[in-house]
Amino acid sequence: MSNLPDVQRSSLTRFAWLSIAAAVLTIALKTAAYFITGSVGLLSDAVESVVNLIGGIMALAMLTVAARPADEDHAYGHGKAEYFSSGVEGSLILVAAISIAVAASVRLATPKPLQELGVGLTVSVAASVVNLVVALVILRAGRKHNSITLEANARHLLTDVWTSVGVLGGVGAVALTGWQRLDPFVALLVAANIVWTGVGIVRRSIGGLMDSALGAKDVTSVRQVLDGYTAGGVQFHALRTRQAGAQKFVSVHVLVPGEWTVQRGHELLEHIEGDIRRALPDAVAFTHLESLDDPASWEDESLERGKTE
Repeated sequence: MSNLPDVQRSSLTRFAWLSIAAAVLTIALKTAAYFITGSVGLLSDAVESVVNLIGGIMALAMLTVAARPADEDHAYGHGKAEYFSSGVEGSLILVAAISIAVAASVRLATPKPLQELGVGLTVSVAASVVNLVVALVILRAGRKHNSITLEANARHLLTDVWTSVGVLGGVGAVALTGWQRLDPFVALLVAANIVWTGVGIVRRSIGGLMDSALGAKDVTSVRQVLDGYTAGGVQFHALRTRQAGAQKFVSVHVLVPGEWTVQRGHELLEHIEGDIRRALPDAVAFTHLESLDDPASWEDESLERGKTE
């Protein structure tokens, strides 16, 4: 089972609340910086923080759903709800990028002098520091608790930080050179960077919804466990893995000599499942016992047993 009971997973919503609070604060700071300076680059930064807010709200909702225990209608739990959150956030990032690109294109065609750059930059730096601290806290929690929702939210915040660094560099360059088109040009670069992040998040979410296999490192850990039993004449096949939110699933067929008793086979499966859970603390393991002496045991090595032409 998962390495976090439902009551502990539900406590992860506090990180979503932290993200929401940070988004509200940074929206206020970056919007103020935009009105002070008139910089479209700072406006693009503020728009991305609006997306952060929506993403934080979505994360809160989906983490609440994902923490629900398994029930009759959802025997494998509600962990996949996290993929909806990260998918929506990734899509919103793409929408924000389009909005930024449009605003920057207009400003590129009709440059406008920037004002009060010192004050505006100071306010924007304060917002970036808030995002950086919150992002690192949430990313650490996401990795610790294997939450794709928190990881996506944290990486979005980190992207926002780097976006702000780029914007501040562009605005600073305008102040030094007086070339007003640097501001919208940097905003366009920001939009391109946001697109890259959004596409990556959406792809990962789609992979989760499509029941993608576990990563190579996790699969290797499982195979190492199984290899430890082959010396006793035991064989394995039909190893299948998948990830559903924070939950990992592993299934494998275990082939033993036909003369074994049911009790002996059962005890072996208990040991194998226990070792898999120790190798992957957040995994659910399913095993199926088969006889090495039965030809039918070898008919289910493929993923589509029983499929007719």
